[in-house]
Amino acid sequence: MKIYDISQEVFSCVVYPGDTVPEMKKVKRMEDGEVYNLTDFYMCAHNGTHIDSPFHFFKDGKTVEQLCLEKMVGYCAVVSHSGEMTAEDAENILKTASSYGEDATKRIVVKGESVISLSAAKVFAESGIWLIGVESQFVGPENAPMAVHKCLLGTEAVLLEGLRLGEVQDGKYILSAAPINLAGIDGAPCRALLIEM
Repeated sequence: MKIYDISQEVFSCVVYPGDTVPEMKKVKRMEDGEVYNLTDFYMCAHNGTHIDSPFHFFKDGKTVEQLCLEKMVGYCAVVSHSGEMTAEDAENILKTASSYGEDATKRIVVKGESVISLSAAKVFAESGIWLIGVESQFVGPENAPMAVHKCLLGTEAVLLEGLRLGEVQDGKYILSAAPINLAGIDGAPCRALLIEM
């Protein structure tokens, strides 16, 4: 069994423009004579590798602790794509995912510098997808991500953003991307892993 850590390290992670940069503060340090080390940290819920819940764009949407963990843990398909993703591209990605088995079509992880267009998001939403993961810090175009987020989050799909897939080949894996259990908020960091079959 091989496990791929597809998460960013938090304190050196890529930060979406305008979001808070993660910080740490050493509260207790053994080198200062304390009997233990203790660290506080502060970060945006959307720093590094993280999930978005529907509450991110919907006032009455589900918050992190209300999400079904099954959507974030289970078989998935990793499929490469670069550039802006069209509706036809999304249909082809779904076909590729189905070639790995029906159980891989509910969770799709896109490898590469890909931007999900609204037309592609609609294809994924209509398919009943549970999770879509990307290497970018956001799903959709950077200058206008809202429409794509709303299209997917409106179906209660989970968005997994900020992945690092450089060492991963296309194929079927077991995904573990459960977020930290943070009640009442719009997103949460996670330690995303892919387990090779």
